[in-house]
Amino acid sequence: MSQTFTLCVATDTLVNDAQQIGVAVDELRRIGIQVTAEIVQRPTLHLQLTYYITVPTPSLAAKLNWPAWQTKQIGFSDYLWEETCLECFITGSLAKNEVDYAKNAESYIEINASPDGRYALYRFESYRNPSTLPPAPLYHMDRHERIGIYWEDKSLQQRSPVDTSLSTKSSLASTIPSYERRFSILLNQLPKQQYAFNNTVVEYIHPCVILKFNETALYFAPRHASPPDFHNRHYWSKFEG
Repeated sequence: MSQTFTLCVATDTLVNDAQQIGVAVDELRRIGIQVTAEIVQRPTLHLQLTYYITVPTPSLAAKLNWPAWQTKQIGFSDYLWEETCLECFITGSLAKNEVDYAKNAESYIEINASPDGRYALYRFESYRNPSTLPPAPLYHMDRHERIGIYWEDKSLQQRSPVDTSLSTKSSLASTIPSYERRFSILLNQLPKQQYAFNNTVVEYIHPCVILKFNETALYFAPRHASPPDFHNRHYWSKFEG
C-alpha cells in the first residue's frame, strides 16, 4: 500500500526568495519534490517515507545546502528545521482507548530528518503546544527511550548528493540533479487496515520539505497555509495507507 504526494513551493515570498538566491522565480517553481508513504513489512510493519527531489539546473543545485550522508551522524538532534530538512506530520486518535479521542484529537507528531542522518521526533498536544523550543522529544510509551527512525537502503544514502543516476523519473535524467532519502518508523497493525505509531492511529499525514539555498529557506508541502505553516492541520491529507 502506498500514497504519493507531489509537493509545491510556498509562493508568499517567492519573488524575494528568487532575488536572494540569484535565480528566476520560474527556476524555483520547477523544483520537483515527490514523497511516497508506503506500508512495508520487513519483517515488522513500518511506514516508509521516500523523498525524491529534482533541481532544474546544476547552477541552482550548487546553491543547495544538502549535507552529505554520514553514518556517524545518525542520532537525535534538535533544530533541524533551521537547515535543509525532510519532515512529516502525523495525527489521529489514540489506539487503545477511543473514549479518549475527543481530548486527544488535536495531538500530533512531527518528524524531522536531515539528509546527513540526524533526526528528531516530537509530540504536540495541540497546535504548536507546548511552545517551548526545542520541543520535547517523543518517547516510547514506557518513557525510558526516545523514539527514532530507521534509515533504509544505506547504499542509496551514500550516493553523491548530485548523482543524476537517481533521476530515472525524468526524460532529462542525464542533466537534472536529483536527491533521494528514505527512512521508516515502526507501526502496529490494527483492525480494518488501520495502523498506529506509538499508540497514535495514523489518520492524517503531511509530508513536507525545507530546502536551504545559501541562507534562503524554501518551504514545500502538498498544500500551504499563507504564510506557510506546516503545523496547520487544515492542509493535511487523509492517510490512505
